[in-house]
Amino acid sequence: MIGIDLFSGAGGMSLGARMAGIDVQLVVEADKYAADTYLHNHMPKHGVFVDDIRKFKPISLKNRSKEELVVFGGPPCQGFSTSNQRTRSSQNDNNWLFKEFVRVIEAYKPDWFVFENVKGILETERGLFVDQILGEFGKLGYTTSYDLLHATDFGIPQKRARFFIVGSLHGVTYQFPSPTHKTPITVAAAIDDLPVLDNGASKCYLPYAKAAMSEYAKGLRGNLIGCHNHILTRNNKLIIERYKHIPQGGNWENIPDHLMKNYADKSRCHTGIYRRLHADRPSVVIGNFRKNMLIHPTQDRGLSVREAARLQSFPDNFVFKGSIGFQQQQVGNAVPPLLAQAVFNQVIRND
Repeated sequence: MIGIDLFSGAGGMSLGARMAGIDVQLVVEADKYAADTYLHNHMPKHGVFVDDIRKFKPISLKNRSKEELVVFGGPPCQGFSTSNQRTRSSQNDNNWLFKEFVRVIEAYKPDWFVFENVKGILETERGLFVDQILGEFGKLGYTTSYDLLHATDFGIPQKRARFFIVGSLHGVTYQFPSPTHKTPITVAAAIDDLPVLDNGASKCYLPYAKAAMSEYAKGLRGNLIGCHNHILTRNNKLIIERYKHIPQGGNWENIPDHLMKNYADKSRCHTGIYRRLHADRPSVVIGNFRKNMLIHPTQDRGLSVREAARLQSFPDNFVFKGSIGFQQQQVGNAVPPLLAQAVFNQVIRND
């Protein structure tokens, strides 16, 4: 099976597809920094179209006549996020980019497609977008199935839910994968072997400090002796002082009032702000982890790019490019590769 990745970002879905045995040949991604990361880690036969998808014109693929094709991707999801009420409506132009996904499906008529998004798309405008998307695919002759999958069920140490629609051009009803893990992977199991860092650590490559104790960490390390992207945003002294008052699982509510005087009304802070991860539980959602100031379980600092990547199930040989801000964004926006692999494995089984 060969693949096309739309709205690829850094390449989390592509990595999962490749781990399932799919030859991803063509990629579309508008952000040049995410595209740099993609090309550093993957070499698709037809490269990456680095521009607005509305400018993309389909090209022919190698072996299309011999192998089945799957087109996959997740149109921008910020407008569907439950934490983004301001633009969570049909008035947000980016919320309609799914039509570009449909346009590419219509042009290629792939055997399969996989559409991915945040769970908030189910609730936005009372399900308007989901109904329209399903209707568009139905007009093109696809048999569709959809479900909400939870990352923790597939061995990913993060409470992250993603919405998937899978369609078959040949009348096959896709069966979503069953959970593979009854016991969740914890934050400690995912990142405990990584080197201790000081605030603002900026040395991109570091050798491992100790052996990996969990099978999860061993799997992501492979045969490497160190990793890239173990870097941090530098926080000012006031923020570090706030971190010291927050226990594992706690948040801004644990910070003394005298350290929060720059907030007009401390009680209006979002519950996700200043959240210290619990070592013995899965992580909260790794989204904009710098802006939310997610805190390391035992060290008074934020998360490194590599730690966030581990919590997303990226292997340590996957290198993120660009400034630290772009790297953080790429990790937070990604589909966990292990979750994508589970979905694509099932596509191949259903084929």
